[in-house]
Amino acid sequence: MKIQWQFLAVLCLVLALALAGSAQSAAPAPAAPAPAPTTLSAEERELALKSLQATHDAFLKSITGLSEKQWRFKPAPDRWSIAEVAEHITVAESTIFGLVESKIMMSPATPDKRAETQGKDEIILTKVPDRSRKVQAPEILKPTNRWATEDELVKTFEQERKATMDFVRTTNEDLRDHIYPHPVLGPLDAYQWILLISAHSERHTKQIEEVKADPNYPKQ
Repeated sequence: MKIQWQFLAVLCLVLALALAGSAQSAAPAPAAPAPAPTTLSAEERELALKSLQATHDAFLKSITGLSEKQWRFKPAPDRWSIAEVAEHITVAESTIFGLVESKIMMSPATPDKRAETQGKDEIILTKVPDRSRKVQAPEILKPTNRWATEDELVKTFEQERKATMDFVRTTNEDLRDHIYPHPVLGPLDAYQWILLISAHSERHTKQIEEVKADPNYPKQ
């Protein structure tokens, strides 16, 4: 009898181990970890930085050496002076980059919407600077004489553009997965909003040159 009980005890132990092994093998495999977000490629960084530097240089060149008369000259009552265009460029710089940092990058990533932004890098860099189509500036970006002098405006612009370029150089965030609608261009990802900063300043640097080409523009 003692031997039988020992046999049964061993048999129960074997069955328990077998059942445990079976349960483990039947358990679903743990889910694979989600792929890590990808940051900007070297090519994307280079494209954005080259564009930002080029439009920075062109804008500052366009307003260098102007007299107060040239700075304030308006081709018509309903057209902006160079001072007003420069203010618009500078305000847009800080406003758009602020939107990227405080709203777009703070919103949840939506990689499923990437298809909605495909092909828009080129559209931004080529179509936005085209002044054949005029667009009314929103109230927040209209000039209101925020800076008393050109030097003060230039100092602010330099600070804002440096912040934008430093962000592009150093960010490890996946800008392509954070998407926010533009009123004209539709959904843009955060990287495209940064390209828009550059394209926008290029567009309005051309406007400065239009003011200079006016026949009544002061000679000095």
